[in-house]
Amino acid sequence: MPVPDAPEAPAGLLLDALGRPLHDLRISVTDRCNFRCVYCMPKEVFDKDYAYLPHRELLSFEEISRVARLFVAHGVEKIRLTGGEPLLRKDLERLVGMLRALATPSGRPLDLTLTTNGSLLARKARALKDAGLDRVTVSLDALDDSVFRRMNDVDFAVADVLHGLDAAQAAGLGPIKVNMVVKRGSNEDQVLPMARHFKGSPFILRFIEYMDVGASNGWNMDEVIPSAELVRRIGLELPLAPVAANYSGETAARWRYLDGSGEVGFISSVTQAFCHDCTRLRLSTEGKLYTCLFASRGHDLRALLRSGQPDAALSGAIAQLWRGRADRYSETRSVDTTGLARGGRKVEMSYIGG
Repeated sequence: MPVPDAPEAPAGLLLDALGRPLHDLRISVTDRCNFRCVYCMPKEVFDKDYAYLPHRELLSFEEISRVARLFVAHGVEKIRLTGGEPLLRKDLERLVGMLRALATPSGRPLDLTLTTNGSLLARKARALKDAGLDRVTVSLDALDDSVFRRMNDVDFAVADVLHGLDAAQAAGLGPIKVNMVVKRGSNEDQVLPMARHFKGSPFILRFIEYMDVGASNGWNMDEVIPSAELVRRIGLELPLAPVAANYSGETAARWRYLDGSGEVGFISSVTQAFCHDCTRLRLSTEGKLYTCLFASRGHDLRALLRSGQPDAALSGAIAQLWRGRADRYSETRSVDTTGLARGGRKVEMSYIGG
């Protein structure tokens, strides 16, 4: 990752080659997960012999905090901690506390969030909230226990995830979103049960189209159920109406129940690409920057961190990388859903987070 010849002070706003501002930073804190979801870390690839990153290669909390401060100076207002399963990272609440101390150039606190499979949430929710975490997003792909156990492939029960959700709500980590990846032939019969269960609850359910992230999940377009079809299915029983986005760059299209009992979201990166207003940059577990979820290569920020470069050099390298960003993979894939989707080896979801 090259360093510019002249140092550059952050100006609080950074635009890429397509005029998109840097606003969101997603930080993967571990490449490990205790689930083996069929669409993300299938057992046949991530078996007992799979070589995970050794601890010395992971960014330390101090390194993460340092680069996060530089990103915030460039305009980042939202940081999401991801994995793998981020709650497997020991003492994660200490990192949360370090990030909570950061503020935007105008003095506003960051929007500090975390995505988890919920397996450890019940025991960690209070400590995370006390450390300064704002909210969580929990993955849950079925309400039926047998379907969910088959999806996570480690025999983990739905009841334990629901317990984690309740603990997070009680701790004040909200609003809480629940993400369901819908894969045709695997869990599509759970769409309506999930909608019924979370309708009228404090939780916001979001359906995600099965995506072609990485190379290990054997992605096939035939297994994608378009969000438009899910809206139609749900709306036949539970009438819906569209709602305006909360902010530019929001990933989920929002719909509300006509009876006033809450809302539901649909993330449609396969059939309704939203690259045009994507404001997200991703930092991997060992310090590589990815300018797109579907990228095939990262940019080594850790090498600069550990070679003694000053903040000005790191800041300039980040600015240079973002200004050159022209990624729009999902829009391009929407034009050609065959060759592009299977061509090239993209970074794995478990490595870089969603």
